[in-house]
Amino acid sequence: MNSFLLALQFLTIIPGTHTFVANDKQLGNSVLFYPLIGLIIGGLLILLESLLNHLPVNILASLILILWVSLTGGLHLDGLADCADAWVGGLGSKQRSLEIMKDPAAGPIAVLLLVLLLLLKWTLISEIITQQQTKSVFLLIPMLGRLAILILMLSTNYISSAGLGSKLVANLSISTTKILTVIGLGTGFYFLNWMAIAFMLGILLLISYQAKKRLGGVTGDVYGAAVELVEAAVLLGAVL
Repeated sequence: MNSFLLALQFLTIIPGTHTFVANDKQLGNSVLFYPLIGLIIGGLLILLESLLNHLPVNILASLILILWVSLTGGLHLDGLADCADAWVGGLGSKQRSLEIMKDPAAGPIAVLLLVLLLLLKWTLISEIITQQQTKSVFLLIPMLGRLAILILMLSTNYISSAGLGSKLVANLSISTTKILTVIGLGTGFYFLNWMAIAFMLGILLLISYQAKKRLGGVTGDVYGAAVELVEAAVLLGAVL
C-alpha cells in the first residue's frame, strides 16, 4: 500500500493523508504502480467526458486537456521542456546539456515545443471525441505513457548515481517490470490498434537513442519527456 501511495503522490496532485518514511524497497516497488496511476488518470478523464459530453467538442477537448495536465501538476511537461532546452542548447556537450537540464528556467525552444505538443494533443483529443472512442483511448493512453518509464528503465542506463531516480532503478523488480510491460503493451494492442503501439515503441526507440547519444543515458527529465511524447504518439496512432 505504501508503494502505491508513493506512486500516487509522486505522479499526481491527488492529496494523500497517509504519511510515512519510505525505504528503498518501497521506492523501487512504487514504479510498478505507475501504469495503475495512469489508469486512474484515464478514469478521471472518462468521468469528465461523460459528465460534460453535451458540450461542443472543442470546449470539451480543452477541459479534458486541462484536467490531464492539472492532475500531474505539469510534472512531465517540465521534463520535456528541460530536455528541449538541453538538447538544443547543449550543442552536443554532455556536461553542458546536463547543466541546462538543472536550470529551472524555460527557454524559447522549450516554450515552443510545449505549445506545439499541447496543440497537437488538443487536436487529437477533439478527433477522439468526434470518433466516439473516448473510453478505451482516454483510459489506456495515460497508462501507456507511464508504462514508457518502465520500458526505459529496462532498456536504457540511468546516468546518475544519486537522487530519487537512481534509487527507483536500483530497487526495481526486473522480472515484474517485464511482466507488466508485456501486459500493458498487449492491452494497448488489443483495445487500441497496432499502429498506436508501433508509434509508442518507435518514439521510445528514438528517445533512448538520442539520450544515449547526447547524455550517455536517461535522467528523470527524459522519463518525463517520454511520458508526454508517448501519449501524443499513441493518440496519433489511435485516430489513424
